[in-house]
Amino acid sequence: MTLSRTDPRLTPARPDLAARHLKGTVEAARFAEGEPREVIEACAPVRKVPFPDAPFETEALMGERLTVYEFGDEGFAWGQLEADGYVGYLPANALAVPGHAPTHRVAVLRTLAFPGPSIHLPPITGLPLGARVAVARANPPFAVLASGHFIPAKHVAMLDQIESDFVSVAERFVGVPYLWGGKTSLGIDCSGLVQVALGACGIAAPRDADLQEQAIGAAVSFEPCFNGMRRGDLVFWPGHVAIMRDAQNVVHANSFDMAVTVEPLATVSARMRRERQHEPTSVRRIKRQ
Repeated sequence: MTLSRTDPRLTPARPDLAARHLKGTVEAARFAEGEPREVIEACAPVRKVPFPDAPFETEALMGERLTVYEFGDEGFAWGQLEADGYVGYLPANALAVPGHAPTHRVAVLRTLAFPGPSIHLPPITGLPLGARVAVARANPPFAVLASGHFIPAKHVAMLDQIESDFVSVAERFVGVPYLWGGKTSLGIDCSGLVQVALGACGIAAPRDADLQEQAIGAAVSFEPCFNGMRRGDLVFWPGHVAIMRDAQNVVHANSFDMAVTVEPLATVSARMRRERQHEPTSVRRIKRQ
């Protein structure tokens, strides 16, 4: 396999540099072992190119681990995320050598981190759903992080405490703005919504809709009128995915409303056909845990 035949989203390889484990598989001028890092900011944009004004492809949340293969001169690090394998450029100042292992995850859409045990103090940052943190001790009503920050104890859950219904998680995002590459309550896209909602239930998912269509659940037959749809079914079109909320309605992040909305599947399908000439490509059903 040559570099041109790999998916650059998931392959840490460029013509000038590639991961050492790919040697003999891809062509590159040099190969690097890579260094472990973790995200220490609330979230870090992951871009295809190392420019601050470039669109980002996804976001890495606090506590995510990655392997960095290059630290550039312009303040960017090029590497691959551990959780979903995504490759791109992240701000180097958002990363650090891995410290305390995460013990908890943020279980609400967004929580605040305070510099001390008082809600009257100005918060230091806001942490999104799914961010992973190391809790050092309890100081009710706060959990004290290894970093020394204080966050409401009710807003975090232990890593092994997972949600039971990913559709309910997705519904919490209704009204959140649509943002290409987004994965938080400040902005999210269609496949980001699916990935974050499934992740809250302990189900790993790829980042992009086309990758999700290949990897998530099992294909089920569907008719033009969509009879037989169930809550939690994923409906795919070219470049888009929606989650069945019930037998007729979906919840999805979409650029038509520029938000996460709930609307009839028939309405979405008609709009996709009218505006993009796209028909549904598949319906995937996830086995209940």
